[in-house]
Amino acid sequence: MGKSRSATPTGDGRKTAVTDIPASGPEKTGEKQPASVRVVLFALMITMLLAMLDNMIVGTAMPTIVGELGGMSHLSWVVTAYTLATAASTPIWGKLGDMYGRKGVFLTSIVIFLVGSALSGMAQDMGQLIGFRAVQGLGAGGLMVGVMAIIGDLIPPRERGKYQGMMAGVMAVAMIGGPLVGGTITDHLGWRWSFYINLPLGAIALIMVTAVLHLPKKRSQTRIDYAGAALLTIGITALVLITTWGGTEYDWLSGQIIGLGVLGVVALLGFVLVERKVSEPVLPLHIFRNSNFSLVTLIGFLVGFVMFGSMTFLPLFQQTVQGASATNSGLLLLPMLLSMMVVSLFAGRVTTSTGKYKVFVVVGGGLITAGLALLSLMDTDTTRFTSGVFMAVLGAGMGFLMQTTMLIAQNSVEMKDMGVGSSSATLFRTIGGSFGVAILGAIFTNQVQSTMVQRLGKAAGEKMTGSSSTMDPKDLPKLPPMIKDAYGHAVATGTHHVFLWGTVISVIGFAAAWFLKEVPLRGAPTKPAADSADEGTAAERVPSAV
Repeated sequence: MGKSRSATPTGDGRKTAVTDIPASGPEKTGEKQPASVRVVLFALMITMLLAMLDNMIVGTAMPTIVGELGGMSHLSWVVTAYTLATAASTPIWGKLGDMYGRKGVFLTSIVIFLVGSALSGMAQDMGQLIGFRAVQGLGAGGLMVGVMAIIGDLIPPRERGKYQGMMAGVMAVAMIGGPLVGGTITDHLGWRWSFYINLPLGAIALIMVTAVLHLPKKRSQTRIDYAGAALLTIGITALVLITTWGGTEYDWLSGQIIGLGVLGVVALLGFVLVERKVSEPVLPLHIFRNSNFSLVTLIGFLVGFVMFGSMTFLPLFQQTVQGASATNSGLLLLPMLLSMMVVSLFAGRVTTSTGKYKVFVVVGGGLITAGLALLSLMDTDTTRFTSGVFMAVLGAGMGFLMQTTMLIAQNSVEMKDMGVGSSSATLFRTIGGSFGVAILGAIFTNQVQSTMVQRLGKAAGEKMTGSSSTMDPKDLPKLPPMIKDAYGHAVATGTHHVFLWGTVISVIGFAAAWFLKEVPLRGAPTKPAADSADEGTAAERVPSAV
């Protein structure tokens, strides 16, 4: 089948080459994607699974890792090093893809991730493991961005909705299967295989992407924005460390946390000044002039905030209050994850057939708010069925929003900025998740401590709360009935306040959704020019290949 290079008109009339696509025109609404594109999409799903599955598997193996390597005091850095490297490198990977071509940059990120995985599996002490996890996280920063940006290059927004169910399905598989796979691998093969398991999956993705993905090669003559990249990295690192250390390693008002806050603010202000002057900024500020992009970025931040907070505290409630095992608590999340997957598939299909998407963001924001409000009603008497119904409502809201927000973000930037558009949306969702876990975690811990003091008295309550935040649910049956009952009520109270504050935060996202504009998606049937422009770049069309 012949190929033709497609060019997308930008807001000022210029044309930007974006990809080599089959001459049959997959960009034409309603046409079946060619087999090569479907093979690429399968490889991209494997890569996305790698990025999302890793932390789930490694988290399950951590107790065994610490038992063999020691270094309990450095345990948190195994996760923090990975998270920091991922967050800091995300926007840089996106920009490199825009400047030098998506395929080569994406393959490089996969190779770095696999090298980091292999080295992590061979680590001989905790220091080596932390360093190798940082290498792995550096590659992981390019995996998700690469997947989203390549899909943005290959599939016009109007057609992209059909694949939302696949993406949501990958997320559900990672969240449910990660702990189960991690436990099985650790028990039968050893913890090192929790890292080695990435190698065969990554090799498959590498081979498939190399063989069938055909994108135009680029070579930018502009210098890389090293100053902007450094300042952005410092700012993101400071923010992630604040959310990681605040209230745990250091008090929120300690000199360390305040110092990190000042460093982060100064670095980000310097970053803005640099980006306004350089010719090829690592994160072009002009993309935020598009109201849809700015709004959907805010919504993505808030979705990350409440979603990661929910995923952190729901299993704790299920294990401590409802008496579920660690494995069963993962399975008890099925109502939320299945609801998210089904609704995402439905929203994608409707978006493809109608081109409408604003209604899904509005409804999704409303359902997330309702779901969090319902979850805030849970107490020690709440049954698993009732909590399952509440989680299904929350999952439906996530299903409407997770992929739709990325779709809007990509549709709101020029094709030449697809990488930075995708990476910005991913970055803000990631940072939102970090803030969500940290802030909601501080609220949870404070409520657990105060409830324990109220029920057991000051002396006994303070003695118990010294370890309550890390108490293993398996040890609860060994506690005296009075203490066990008090701790159950304390966790229920803490969970109540977490979801109550989550409800308040989600209202902001729900309100923001109403201000989105229904800009026609690229790849939609051509309309008169008078109907096709909004804010310069958002209504670009991908013309049929000839």
